[in-house]
Amino acid sequence: MRSLKLGLAATAMIFALSTAVRADCVKVGTVGEAPTHSIAELFAKNGLKNTIYGQGREGKGPVHLKCEDGAVTTTCHASQMACKVSEPKACLGAWLCL
Repeated sequence: MRSLKLGLAATAMIFALSTAVRADCVKVGTVGEAPTHSIAELFAKNGLKNTIYGQGREGKGPVHLKCEDGAVTTTCHASQMACKVSEPKACLGAWLCL
């Protein structure tokens, strides 16, 4: 009985700690829109980088990028998992972080 209680307590503790660790990581996404594909991609990637930095996070894993060509502009969506490493920074939008 005692070993059963200890086993359940250990399982609960491991589950609680793994949930707490995952809670500090989120998927962050941005959108870039411009007349050309390359500029829209640049806007999406740089906006993602600055947004992650502004939230006090650090990007983990690959950046996922999906672009769609419209009649006049190209729209790119960039996303990446980011984990908390510090306090949020003072930023004005996704482009200017102090």
